[in-house]
Amino acid sequence: MKNNKIAIQDTYGERFQYCWGCGPKNEEGMHLKSYPSESGEECICKVVPESKFTGGVPANLFGGMIAMIFDCHGTASAAWFKHRDKGLDYNEDTVIGRFITARLEVDFKKPVPMDKEVTVVARAEEIGERKVILTMEMEAEGEIRAKAKMVAVGVKDNM
Repeated sequence: MKNNKIAIQDTYGERFQYCWGCGPKNEEGMHLKSYPSESGEECICKVVPESKFTGGVPANLFGGMIAMIFDCHGTASAAWFKHRDKGLDYNEDTVIGRFITARLEVDFKKPVPMDKEVTVVARAEEIGERKVILTMEMEAEGEIRAKAKMVAVGVKDNM
């Protein structure tokens, strides 16, 4: 089951691969990638924000981008945790269930620097029939920069 070499976003069904933040088939997107940890208990995303995403304070990441990174990583992580909870295989042929954000709370702790590697770690707090509740932390240069809590809901096939 554990395979931290396959990005969760790369296992989305064809019609779900065009998100601007994480869609592998969106030519103009950021192409964020989320990976299950070796233990499968966490999902990890690493990104280096480009200077064009600066906020009102130079050299710091725009708050909307922080929320977007949590949004894309959180929904991918929810898909992984639910997939794992079902005991399903995870490999190159997996088409994982898709999740969307029902609620996202972000606590901005410290500025997020530009042009530095940012790591986001997600953990499942609760896995239900259709929803997954996650907590996430965003770290850069050894410090927690932001925290988030998300309620993600599984998408029905006909959405």
